[in-house]
Amino acid sequence: MDTRESETERVTRRLRDEILDGVRAPGERLVERELATALDVSRVPVREALKALVGEGLVTLRPRSWAVVRTFTDSDIADLLEVRTAFEPLTFRLAAERRTREGLDRLQATLDEHFEAATAGNAILARRKAADFHEQVTELASNELLVEIERPLRSRIRWLLAQHDDLLGVARQHRELFTAIANRDVDLADRLAGEHLAQAQQLLRGLRNPA
Repeated sequence: MDTRESETERVTRRLRDEILDGVRAPGERLVERELATALDVSRVPVREALKALVGEGLVTLRPRSWAVVRTFTDSDIADLLEVRTAFEPLTFRLAAERRTREGLDRLQATLDEHFEAATAGNAILARRKAADFHEQVTELASNELLVEIERPLRSRIRWLLAQHDDLLGVARQHRELFTAIANRDVDLADRLAGEHLAQAQQLLRGLRNPA
């Protein structure tokens, strides 16, 4: 195994999680030297990790060996919502048509973990599991082109899915969507996906424009 490659993956995963979990705030500087010292690696895997995260849309490069955590503008969020609105109902419809027993069991396990985290008030884990739920539904859709389209957007969509505080509300919506998929109820899955999107947009507006 290429040791440097494994270090790059580790650093990339660590920084990605810290950004998506809100540990590193938008606009925070990411300096190669400082990160290398903190993570006990050379600057090479840090540099490669930052480049990977630029490609994922989570980091913006700056000159002189530093970068910043991306700040998502209202325009960025509107673009993400448009893409999600275009693809998500299709994804849930296909998942309801094509789900397998094995895939459904994995989705059930993720949903159980989601509910457990939401009930315990573990926001970071609940949001991670909510995003896992959506990615597994994409896998259940069994459309390779859809997966190829989703993959480069995955980190930005995970960021978007984390922008809410209604942990149990989202978990309950996912349970309804799971039931529709399990029952192969394509029309219900489509309708619930639309309602889920509308609720997500409402939650997002509430966070960005508090009363």
